Amino acid sequence: MNVSLNASPWVERFGASVAPGGRVCDVACGGGRHTRWFVGRGHEVVAIDRDLTGVADLRADARVELVECDLEVGDPVPVTPSSCGTVVVTNYLWRPILDELVELLEPGGWLLYETFAVGNERFGRPTNPDYLLRPGELLALAARHGLHVIAYEDLEVETPRPACVQRIAARRPVPTA
Repeated sequence: MNVSLNASPWVERFGASVAPGGRVCDVACGGGRHTRWFVGRGHEVVAIDRDLTGVADLRADARVELVECDLEVGDPVPVTPSSCGTVVVTNYLWRPILDELVELLEPGGWLLYETFAVGNERFGRPTNPDYLLRPGELLALAARHGLHVIAYEDLEVETPRPACVQRIAARRPVPTA
């Protein structure tokens, strides 16, 4: 594979803790940088996007399931609930599916989410508040679902370009007997 991964440092940091072999759902996968990173670590990946051109080269890879789907038209997320060891989302926000994405996690599963936050409008796109996380919004999502927050940030970053971002790494608890 000659593709530069350029995985998010946040995803690399916490994705390294994901148990090998667990199924990963890469939401709005784009060019597949996180799909490729997780496949390289031995995971099966469901890569979802409305345009799969950026991951077309992975079509023959048995570890990758490509799902062409516009998540913003009101259809359910085309992945079975409680079937993923990890859900990863970067640089994407569509509030109507946030709760559904968390429901994809199996017990012990990881939510790795990183996207733009309020304040980003002064740095450029996105500027529409519909696509900017409000303060504490990812924490509220985790609380609603009883996730254990491992790490959370709401800050300005300089790389890969100046931006306001919010990030969370959280786990669905494993029920005790």
